[in-house]
Amino acid sequence: MQKVDYALRYINYLLHSKTKFGIHSPFLFNLVNEVLYDKTEYPAYKSIENLKKSLLRSTEIIEVTDLGAGSKTIKSNRRPVSKIAKTSSKPKKYGRLMFRLARHLKPLHILELGTSLGFSSAYMAFGQPQSKLTTIEGCPNISAIAAQNFRQLNLQNITLLNGNFDEILPRWIGQNEFPTLIFIDGNHRKEPTIRYFEQCVSKAVKGTCLVFDDIHWSAEMEQAWEHIKYSNSVNLSVDLFFMGLVFINDDLSKEDFQIRF
Repeated sequence: MQKVDYALRYINYLLHSKTKFGIHSPFLFNLVNEVLYDKTEYPAYKSIENLKKSLLRSTEIIEVTDLGAGSKTIKSNRRPVSKIAKTSSKPKKYGRLMFRLARHLKPLHILELGTSLGFSSAYMAFGQPQSKLTTIEGCPNISAIAAQNFRQLNLQNITLLNGNFDEILPRWIGQNEFPTLIFIDGNHRKEPTIRYFEQCVSKAVKGTCLVFDDIHWSAEMEQAWEHIKYSNSVNLSVDLFFMGLVFINDDLSKEDFQIRF
């Protein structure tokens, strides 16, 4: 039944989403044209995707500490690294999107909640090499593999923190210059997702972009997305079905879009 509901939500998205030709906002038109629809094969893609291919062939099995909503496809806490690479990391289409978003927005600081094996972190770090990227992962064994991946890719602008978001995030926000690109890809439950949003947006500056993964993953996540996009702090929201983007910028009109991606 869940699969049927999910399929119906996706069909509804396809029926109501727009292409760039239905967009009148210059800011969003440029974002769609220069970021969403950019088909350039950037060299960094190959490095990351070759590494992922190697992990898809891995025979290693690790014990996973899951602090969020868990996996829909893997129920055991003992999980093959190959399965994590296949099911928990984003398809390259969305990793590449995060690369282009970082490249386009040029944030000095990037924050990611939910490192997993580090592929999304790598895409963003390569997209804006001058940035400082902090990524937080709850599982120590997964963190160890992500750290190894960063070393293999020679990425030196990433700081990896291991622990519970609820403990690390408030302390980190209080001690660091606030990022203008934030990727929230962990927990996948309504109340924590809203809480992380509220904590981040309380410090957000003009031009901040927050990206939420799997906004239609469950009824809870859809409720969280509705709360977020209608927040008084958010000026522009973009629903890509598998991801949602919100922008904090008083120069923009309050608008909500579903964009075909």
